[in-house]
Amino acid sequence: MDMSLIPVPLAAVPEVTSLQGKPLLEAVNIGVKYELGTKREDLQSLTYRIFSRRRRQKPEVRWALQEVNMTAAAGEVIGIIGGNGAGKTTLCRAICGLLRPDTGSLHIAGTVSTLLSLGVGFQAELSGRDNILLNGMMLGVSRRVLSATLPDIIEFAGLGRFIDQPLKHYSSGMRARLGFSVATALDPDILIIDEALSVGDLEFSEKAGHKMRELAEKAKLVIVVTHQLSFVELYCSRALWLANGRVKASGDAAEVVRAYTDSIPKADAQQKVAAPVATPMPDLIPPPPGAPVIEVRNLSVQFTLRASTTPTTAGVSVFLPTLSRTENDRFWALRDLKLTVNEGEVVGIIGPNGAGKTTLCQALSGILQADQGEIVLRGALTALLTFGTGFNEQLTGRDNVYLNGMMMGIPKWRLDEVYDEIVNFSELAHVIDEPVKHYSRGMRVRLGFSVATAINPDLLILDEALNVGDIAFYEKAGMKIRDLIEAAKAVMVVTHNLAFVEQVCTRAIWLKNGTLQFDGAPKEAVAAYRQSLKK
Repeated sequence: MDMSLIPVPLAAVPEVTSLQGKPLLEAVNIGVKYELGTKREDLQSLTYRIFSRRRRQKPEVRWALQEVNMTAAAGEVIGIIGGNGAGKTTLCRAICGLLRPDTGSLHIAGTVSTLLSLGVGFQAELSGRDNILLNGMMLGVSRRVLSATLPDIIEFAGLGRFIDQPLKHYSSGMRARLGFSVATALDPDILIIDEALSVGDLEFSEKAGHKMRELAEKAKLVIVVTHQLSFVELYCSRALWLANGRVKASGDAAEVVRAYTDSIPKADAQQKVAAPVATPMPDLIPPPPGAPVIEVRNLSVQFTLRASTTPTTAGVSVFLPTLSRTENDRFWALRDLKLTVNEGEVVGIIGPNGAGKTTLCQALSGILQADQGEIVLRGALTALLTFGTGFNEQLTGRDNVYLNGMMMGIPKWRLDEVYDEIVNFSELAHVIDEPVKHYSRGMRVRLGFSVATAINPDLLILDEALNVGDIAFYEKAGMKIRDLIEAAKAVMVVTHNLAFVEQVCTRAIWLKNGTLQFDGAPKEAVAAYRQSLKK
């Protein structure tokens, strides 16, 4: 999601005027520490440690936050930025009461609504409609209020008939739409959003930004954590930059963003990659066509949709409606898709939420079986379909490197050879022996991407897996993808960062409603997609 791609000039967005009133949030010298090696282990983790004869490490104190001071008033939209592991998520958890600070004081005035991750609190087997009701009641909202606000939430989410389908069939972008719609509709005094919009498409990102502005105008406080720096510049009235658990800078959003980007080491000009605010690099010359490595022949994937829910007299829908078998309730996630990927290509897959991008990745990786057509793969395929997929949260980063590698069929001796390369590339050596449950989402992205690419797969599929990585890692990831292509590999990347597609990919395809809309040069594909959004 690159908000700089949305053709809305800054002048077209009304300025947020901070309303007078007492602060809703005041943090004084906040500090949060972790004592590593003292956490309770589940049976699986304990058994693994015993059989591997690994001793429990001596406790080590690590400060996730130190001397953080922050004051926020009604009417503000504050963006929190910084690299992976900077303490952004920890600060959000402290503000919403999930963590108790070890030092300092935190004063909150008013109700807090949080969206800390995609689908937190959601039940995969329930429909989107039922999850709205479930989340609302968990937050203490009465059924009467939920009944009154339900139509507005559904309309804002823009999920159409998918609102009555099980959440397990939603893409990450669709979950983001639903979670944001619920969090903003319940009229909180303070709204905290932590990276939950990173997988939203361009249309919904703009919609979400204006919604935050509306909340601020109603004397609400909005705090958003994101790596989409253009989003911060466009919609936030102020920004806070965290680095190594400390406040590095605070103030005008544009000035803080500029200071943050200036602090990031620049890559070689010929290898510059599309970070959200990166300097454009020269046009990439596509390599000569190689032998086909992926062939998609008339691929069609169909889902049977559930019937709409029937409201009760109380206005609350019935959980888990029965499946409908009528022809009208059949939905084609992909329809007659024809696609060939050749050696040496980096193919970007773009399109709105629900377009069929994730379905295509799941079909290619064998998770879904096609209803019609066939897929021919020539080479070993590695798929990173979301951050942290396959990770065991109780195990350390080191153990998860081996666990994920062996799940991919890589022998231990080969993992031993590339282990140092994986750790060095991920830049997680300082936390590699900590349980993954203590990693931020960006740190999980770093580790997952590093494992997937270190083994030099013939075919690599990335489905939104880089969206919560910081801009420095985004550059490294793009350079790594180019290294793979030099070895005649093929890469497919699903992303909403259109600048990344234009500058890294050799080819792009645009999907909409499960059908192929465009297949060709990245800049032409992006231009056609943007034009469709304007219409």
